[in-house]
Parts: sequence; structure tokens; C-alpha cells
Amino acid sequence: MKTKKLILLAVVLATLAAFFALDLGRYLSLDYLRSSHARFEALYQNQPLTVAGAYFAMYVLATALSFPGATILTLAGGAIFGLGWGLLIVSFASSLGATLAFLTARFVLRDSVEARFGQRLKDLNQGLAKDGAFYLFTLRLVPLVPFFVINLAMGLTKMRVGVFYLVSQLGMLAGTAVYVNAGTQLSQLTSLQGILSPALIASFVLLGVFPLLARQLIGLVKKRQVYARWAPTRPKTFDRNLVVIGAGAGGLVSAYIAAAVKARVTLVEAHKMGGDCLNYGCVPSKALIKSAKLAHQMQHAERYGLSAPTRVTGADAAGQTAHHIARVRLDFPKVMARVQAVIAAIAPHDSIERYTSLGVEVLQGHAKIINPWTVEIALNDGGKQRLTTRNIVIAAGARPFVPPLPGLAEVGFVTSDTLWERFAQLDEVPRRLVVLGGGPIGCELAQSFARLGSHVTQVEMAPRLMMREDLDVSGLVMDALRADGVQVLTGHQALRVEKPAHDASGGGVLVVAHQGAELRIAFDQLLCAVGRVARLTGYGLEDLGIPVGKTVEINDYLQTLYPNIYAVGDVAGPFQFTHTAAHQAWYAAVNALFGDLKSFKADYSVVPWATFTDPEVARVGLNEQEALAQGVAFEVTRYGIDDLDRAIADSEAHGFVKVLTVPGKDRILGVTIVGSHAADLLAEYVLAMKHGLGLNKILGTIHTYPTLSEANKYAAGEWKRAHQPHRLLAWVRKYHDWKRG
Repeated sequence: MKTKKLILLAVVLATLAAFFALDLGRYLSLDYLRSSHARFEALYQNQPLTVAGAYFAMYVLATALSFPGATILTLAGGAIFGLGWGLLIVSFASSLGATLAFLTARFVLRDSVEARFGQRLKDLNQGLAKDGAFYLFTLRLVPLVPFFVINLAMGLTKMRVGVFYLVSQLGMLAGTAVYVNAGTQLSQLTSLQGILSPALIASFVLLGVFPLLARQLIGLVKKRQVYARWAPTRPKTFDRNLVVIGAGAGGLVSAYIAAAVKARVTLVEAHKMGGDCLNYGCVPSKALIKSAKLAHQMQHAERYGLSAPTRVTGADAAGQTAHHIARVRLDFPKVMARVQAVIAAIAPHDSIERYTSLGVEVLQGHAKIINPWTVEIALNDGGKQRLTTRNIVIAAGARPFVPPLPGLAEVGFVTSDTLWERFAQLDEVPRRLVVLGGGPIGCELAQSFARLGSHVTQVEMAPRLMMREDLDVSGLVMDALRADGVQVLTGHQALRVEKPAHDASGGGVLVVAHQGAELRIAFDQLLCAVGRVARLTGYGLEDLGIPVGKTVEINDYLQTLYPNIYAVGDVAGPFQFTHTAAHQAWYAAVNALFGDLKSFKADYSVVPWATFTDPEVARVGLNEQEALAQGVAFEVTRYGIDDLDRAIADSEAHGFVKVLTVPGKDRILGVTIVGSHAADLLAEYVLAMKHGLGLNKILGTIHTYPTLSEANKYAAGEWKRAHQPHRLLAWVRKYHDWKRG
């Protein structure tokens, strides 16, 4: 294939070289056409089919090879064949030649361009898949844009050949007609500039702009159709500029931005301010992880030159069971109390008082959208309130998914939402804990409770943990969990939950299947951590006819079916991260409040995330399995953190930094870090990818010694070492040899 590309490229270049070397361009001038007009007409009268065929072939060849002089050939078509036949021949010849140029660019250049600008070209192709034919048509209507540039540029995209040909055939027709008609008046032409007068150019520009204006008009018509059945309920004035439903990360940021730009905004929350992240997710889980990690360090105090720990199980003065680790008593109720104390310490950041002071009206109750401009709030104190608003942001979040296992409800279970309240009532850590799910939440909690003393069994039906990560990443996490005592059962499918006949402790038995055989796992507590689902019911979406699937259907601007109703965060997707909810909230708030002036498409090009197991797993961009699935060419550079001085000093010398780059280039496609504080280390790469900085820039940046951040610099150094200019270095060696005499 590469040889064929080189041959075709050589033929094209040789033909172009011959064109200029032999000065064939002199035959594509207005003077030559005028002087030869009579001869061509006579020849056409004697041999019409031969002349027409030769002209057609010449036009196709000139257009396919992007020769200068297509304008003269078009004039010649009108001068020789007249307006009717000339327009017919030139129209098909130009479209066919343009398509050949399109295919040539695709065959010769597209692979190399994709290898270098893969992500940018991917974004372009996504846009062209939706509106490509429309924009190609507008470009064809405006003769100010060189058609050969359009032919070559479109060939680098994934536009279908048939679409390109048909749109080109139709779009170039108007301009072709003007030039062919001018050719019929050849004797009156004194220059090519005379063909397109300023008035005619303005007409073409208006013709090109018309589809854009028409599209806007169609958009307005569609908008009116969407709102048609609600038109009688549309208020003449509005109580609010924005009503935000849900006070999680997405809702809080949306309300904050609205208040900051002096819009009148109401934030409605039915339960707790701060949403899932503050109360049930990020904050409590990280507080628990910290306590668990400290307990783990105590258990392995000898690694730090301290006395070997003693572990004693017995009764304390109050007769309660106590665990002594390294002479420090593990008090599980106090661990859970600390979790609540951490939540309470952070809660003021998301409190009603704070947001009220910022200018946000906060109402506690359940919101339901009555029509596109009206929200009814069933207040927690029993009252009701209706607000009219120009715009609405839905930030209702998600809830844990509970699998439909027979017997689960009867025996009892906890989720990542309910365990904090349930376990806070326990006198000791659950003795036998089963964790359903091998994703980030399941892995974090399984490891934490194992480190706190639970006998943890983790059940995952997939062949490995953390399936979204590369094989080496999930393997390292699995090894870490098993080293902490977690019994990891991958490839096991949960079948049912049973209540033992003679067990009054409140526990149960989980029955799982593996390779056709059943396995029974006894537990005292069962944690369901198999994913989260968006909260889509009870907000009036069904009554309004807003399409929903796993999430609310939105466009690139985060708008639902109704352009004034937006959705952000877990309820909108595509990510279930606090930071992406906040990221989307900026776009939703700005588009809602200023969309009549300027709208912004949500940008997901650089989205980081992390799993806070020990070691942590952090990633941004592509990993290996995603790059292979998407057909993106890449190189892998890997640096082992076991070689890092600070990691060795901290007894954290495990993990790695893995960077994917464009082959032969230092442009970063994605980064995965596994190790201590991986999520913090990732920030440097997130910044680099966001602003187009490559590994050379990271390598040239001073990093404090000794810190974990040096791992990023050393990874860049590994890439540099693999791309040494060996030929240049050979000459440098000779230079130094010469300098020594």
C-alpha cells in the first residue's frame, strides 16, 4: 500500500512538474483562448463528439491534478459548446475531477495526517458526520474559496465519496453557469477580472450565506414547533433568569455562576446540600481511606524502622470487643464519627448560608418542571411554590444501582450511599463483608474495610477488576487488594442471596456461579457497588416529552429537547465525576444566560479521573486498550516509580507512569499513573494536554528534588532517550575525538 501511494504521488508531482517545465500554462490563458476560438469552433463543427470527449477528459485531468487555469477551461466550454451543452459538460467534468482529487488526497495523505493530528481530525469528522454536506454546499456556492483547496481538504476527512460528489455537483452549478455564460461572450471579455464584478461577487457571498441564514430560520421554526403546545402557558414576564434543580457539584456551580453575573437564580435541593459527593461519595470515602491507610501503616510499622506491631483482640473495660493495632486501639465507631466530622467540616462550603450570601435563593424541596418555563417546588415544610423562569438546569445526579438478585431485599444490603449511616451504628467493623462490584467504588471500599479488619470478599462478574483500565493496571490493583487480605473473585456471577435457617446475626449467604459451579459466601454485611444510574423520574421529564435513555438526551450545548432546559452532571453523562459535573455547569449556565449572544459546546477533550485505591490509579486521555480499539497509532513510554528516590524514601516504591504519544512525536495522547499520589501527579499532564505541551516541555521544566513529581520528568526523559538522534550523536562523537587531538 505504501509503495502504491508513493507511485501515485510521484506521478502527480511529475505531471505538475512537466506542466510548469513545458510552460503548458500558456495554453490556459485568455489571449490564447481568444486567438484560437475560431479554430476550436470549426473543429467542433466537423468532429463534435471527438472534441467534446477530448475537452471533457482534459477538464477532468486538470481538475483532478489541481492545475491552474480551470477558469479558462470553463470559459472555453461556453465559447465552444454554448451555454446549454457547455454547462452540462463542464458541470459533470468539474465534479468528477474534484472527486478524483478528493480520492487522491484521501489515498495518499489521510493516513499520515491522521497519525499526526488524530484527535483534531476525529473532532472534525464528528462535526462533518452531522453537518458536513451542509457546510460543503455553502463553500461550493462561494467562488472566493479555491475549489482545489476544498477538494484536498475534504479528502482528509471521512466524508463519503457519494456525498462529496453529489454536493459538489449541485453546489458548483451556480458558479459554473456564470463562467460558462461569460465564455459565450468571449469576444467582449478583456480580462478575467471582468467576469466577477463586485456586485456579482456580493451576490455569490449572499448565496453562500443564505443556507446559513436558512438554517437559522429552520432552527427558529423547529423551536417554535417544540414549544407549540406550551405556547399558551408561556409567561410574559419571568420570576427568575435560572432555576437549578439539584445542589450537587453541577447544580452548585451553575447557581454560583448565575449569581456571579447578577442573574436572579433559585437553587432547589430536596435532601442535602452538596449532593452525593459531599454526603455519600467523594468526601466520606476519602476520609475512610485515610483512616484505613493509617491503620495499614501501623500494621507494617517495621517498614519504617519502628517496633513490630502487636495485634490483640479482646474486651475493653466496657465489655466491648476491641482490636489493638500497634498498641493503638481500633475504635470503629470513632472511625465512622471522623467520617461524619470531615463531612461537617466541608459542608459550609456547600451550605445554604454560603450560597444565600452569594446571591442565590435556596429552596429545600422537590422540584418538578410543569412546562418549559415553570417549576413547581414541593417544599420540605409542606408548602408549595411555583416559579417562572427563562431557563432551567437539571442537575439531579445519580443513585446506586441495585441488582435484581433474588433474596437481596429480604436479607438486606447497603450501598455506597447508605453504608455511612448504617455502619455508623455498628460497634465494630463488619466481620465478614461481601462487596459486589469490581469498579472504582467497589475496589476503594473493599481495600479500606480489609485494612480496618474486615474479612472482605469482592465479587466481580467480569474477568478482571477495573475493566476500563489497561490489563497491567487492573492486575496491579488486584495484587494490592489481595495483599491487603481481600478475597478477589473475578469471573463470578452473583445468582441469589439466602438467609441461613439458624443464623440470628442478621447476615446472609451470597450464592455465585463460576464456570458452571455454585459457590456460597457467608457475610455479615453486603455492599452493592455495581454502578450508579441517573435520577430521571419525578422531575416532569416524562410529561414534557424530553427524551431519556440511561441519561437525559442533550446536544453539544447541554440542551435538552427544549433549548432553554439544560442537563449537567450524572443525569446528563457521559462521565460520572464531580469535576466533570462542575465543568459542564459552566457551559450550561453561560449558554442559558448568554446563549442569545454566544453559545459554547461542552469540551471533553481532556478529562482526568482517578481511583483512590492504594496504589492510586489516575488517567487522562487514551490508554492502550482504548487506542487499539479506536485504531489510533501510538507509542508507549513507561517509567517505573520503583526507581524514584522519593518513592523509595517513603516506602512507596511501586507503580509506574505510562505515557502514550503520537509515533515519533512528543505530543501526548494519554497518561496513566499508578502509584502514591497518582491523582496529584496527573495534574501536570492534564495541563500539558489541555494547552498542547509535549514531553520535551515537561523534560525542560525544573522539578523539586526529592519529590514524587519527578516521576513525570523521568518519564519524559525515557521518551527522549528512546528518540535520540543517533546519526547526529555519531558526528558529535567524531567532533569530540577530533578535539582531543
